Amino acid sequence: MSASRRSTSLSDSSAEIERMESTGSWDDALDWFKLEVQHPASRSVSHHANYKCLLEAERVVVEGYGVVLINTDEAGTLIVTNFRLIFLSEGTENIIALGTIPLATIEKFSKMVVKSQSAPRQSEKTPSQRLLQVIGRDMRIIVFGFRPKTKQRRAIYDGLLRCTKPSRPWDLYAFNCGPSKFTNANPKVRLLNECFRLLGKGFCSASIDMIDKGSYTLSNELWRISNVNSDYIMSPSYPFALIVPKSISDEEVVHASSFRSKGRLPVVSWCHPGTGAVLARSSQPLVGLMMNMRSNTDEKLVAALCSQLGGDKKGRRKLYIADARPRKNALANVAMGGGSESPSHYFQSEVVFFGIDNIHAMRESLSRLRDYLDTHGSTSSDGTLSLLRHGGWTWGGGNLSSMSASVATLGDSGWLIHVQSVLAGSAWIAARVALESASVLVHCSDGWDRTSQLISLANLLLDPYYRTFTGFQALIEKDWLAFGHPFEERMGMPTVSGCSDKPLDLSRQSSVGSFPSSPMRQSSGSFAPQAPSSSHAQNQYSPIFLQWIDCVSQLLRMYPFAFEFSSAFLVDLLDCVLSCRFGNFFCNSEKERQLVGVSESCGCLWAYLADLRSSEGRSHVHYNLFYSPLKHKGPLLPPAAALAPTLWPQFHLRWACPSEAQAGELEAQCRNMSLKFSELQKAKEGAEKKAKETTNAMESLSAELQNEKRLSSSAMALAKRASKESAAIKRAIQSLGCKVHFAGGGDTTVDIETNPMGITQESVFSHSKRESDGIVQHQYNSDLSISISAVADDVVSNNPLDRVCGAICPSRARDGGCRWPEAGCAQLCSQFIGVKANYDAIDSLSIYETYFDTREEGK
Repeated sequence: MSASRRSTSLSDSSAEIERMESTGSWDDALDWFKLEVQHPASRSVSHHANYKCLLEAERVVVEGYGVVLINTDEAGTLIVTNFRLIFLSEGTENIIALGTIPLATIEKFSKMVVKSQSAPRQSEKTPSQRLLQVIGRDMRIIVFGFRPKTKQRRAIYDGLLRCTKPSRPWDLYAFNCGPSKFTNANPKVRLLNECFRLLGKGFCSASIDMIDKGSYTLSNELWRISNVNSDYIMSPSYPFALIVPKSISDEEVVHASSFRSKGRLPVVSWCHPGTGAVLARSSQPLVGLMMNMRSNTDEKLVAALCSQLGGDKKGRRKLYIADARPRKNALANVAMGGGSESPSHYFQSEVVFFGIDNIHAMRESLSRLRDYLDTHGSTSSDGTLSLLRHGGWTWGGGNLSSMSASVATLGDSGWLIHVQSVLAGSAWIAARVALESASVLVHCSDGWDRTSQLISLANLLLDPYYRTFTGFQALIEKDWLAFGHPFEERMGMPTVSGCSDKPLDLSRQSSVGSFPSSPMRQSSGSFAPQAPSSSHAQNQYSPIFLQWIDCVSQLLRMYPFAFEFSSAFLVDLLDCVLSCRFGNFFCNSEKERQLVGVSESCGCLWAYLADLRSSEGRSHVHYNLFYSPLKHKGPLLPPAAALAPTLWPQFHLRWACPSEAQAGELEAQCRNMSLKFSELQKAKEGAEKKAKETTNAMESLSAELQNEKRLSSSAMALAKRASKESAAIKRAIQSLGCKVHFAGGGDTTVDIETNPMGITQESVFSHSKRESDGIVQHQYNSDLSISISAVADDVVSNNPLDRVCGAICPSRARDGGCRWPEAGCAQLCSQFIGVKANYDAIDSLSIYETYFDTREEGK
């Protein structure tokens, strides 16, 4: 795609625009001249605005200004990117959802011309309206109107042709965007883990190394995992790992595959963990033109599906062969070598035909339903206000309601009849397995369309695991992707697996037959077709997967407590699949996706949806508010009377009648209550967190307070002890004939009264305590100095003054006991108090002669 082509001229801005004066058409609502003045068409698309709405790796290819969305009469800018067709509102540049559609979701688009009804004298002056109709696979029909005498429509149309039909697969947006943060783990690992779960080996975990070595062939008493198709030679459309009866060898498996169409032999899709009954799938048998062809190996394989009944029941279990086709269709396939089984050839079996129509009938039915809704909806593509938009009656006298729109009121579309057929067949299969412990083999022609619908829906009814997010993903990856539903053909996706020159299945059909006639169209002229229609046989597009999701939504409506996911999740899942934004549903088989390297080159849809849910938790719209796993722990077996489907409003009506597409009033109220509850829960958690922090802070402060109390108690004890010691010292000094006065300021006054000269000396001294050596010194202002020291009793001194306490203590009794047990010296365990006097200063006091008579010592 060259840069010159991307710079296609959109219009000639110098062209004169005539004022349209016609009546009775869209021109009444449009002022083309004003649009031209406000948004002059650019000559080149090389200077694109930096739109905020673009996704990662999304680039603008062409733009058109002053375009009108006919459905809603809104003017704005139409942009073609490598991923979407985007319609932005005028001025605000907000995305208009109805006019914005992924390119891969477009089923067909075409240019149309309609002549407006004008006055007789101005019939030659009135130009034709240039329109572009886009029909989507998501139930919408949108029409864009372009300004006259410009080339914008041609530029947009050419841009759509280039982007919807790229020359190389790698030009697709999914490959340009890459895995990004939505990386895709190997889907083969997930498939193998599901096989382990079905065999009761859920404790085993699959790995790439296990797959490479082929060491995944585990088994239980009845079934085993075979790697016979690991190279996809036996059956290119089957997965690499197959669950088969344990009694059947790989050689017999290969031999049996030759008797089935496309090599799709009978294999196990689901096995009951209690009874041993299984759901098996295959394609039609090749019985030949005379219907006399048989295969002993195939009959042995089918018989092995009917293991012995356990418990009180004896004998072999019954086998039902469920043919999804009408009986006449099965007989018609005999001409091509196909057909159906004969009950006489398969032991204890019964063949049942479900009568579900083929892919072409489903495609035409959905197309009729889409046209019907477009005609009667509130945003009709013909630009007129329908009866519903006028507030009048429609469909039996009431406003459009999905719950009251029965099968009969939807014209001849037949869509709900087809949905009912699939639901009834799946419910019948589930009932046979759950109630009779019978095994069921399901097939259609090739075993990848109606078979996938029936077998996966029966799985959903029987196993509660598949009604969770994780299980629903495993179910789709097993019975749709791994077993080869051709998504590339059925969804009309761009070709990835084939050659680059292979034409796409995207049809550019005229919409002549798609528009129901309306009063305005009848008076406005005819539409000119721009492309030939494709043949019925070559068009392989069919909404098979969409129809199955519709069936799931019907079950969700019938059993609102049984599913973890909501209807909004199913809508988003379908939108992601149709948009081709991710690579999970590319190609037609597991083999093709592996050859292309889709999982390594593209993002993962499941990772994207999981990321959406994680942003809001359980309050996200994807979660079903009513889900109660304990309420439906077993199989769901809906009665036949309950299988009356209705329109799926969130999908079918979201474009034609948006007001009806909203969730029910009860669900909306519950969701609002859930949001409020979530907010209150967060507030509660925040309050609890603050309360916990406050409690921790209080505990810390309490611990500090207790520590302060201990320190205070210790200080008080020390103060009391010091007071007692001071009192003891005072009494000891007073016993020497001195008077001691302790002042509050720390000063001590000592009066010595034993002065023979009658001289009273008063000394004032201050004390200081040295904690390093435990000595308290008193410095006298006079020549008299007294030193009081505390000496431990284990210290022996040779100084005779150290023993004075025992000799002069007046409180010592004759027996040597202390009369003053509360004294500080007694409490210090025989600590001595020595008094050292300065003899030069107190010689006149004759203290030494009086108390320390050396003559007595000499004696």
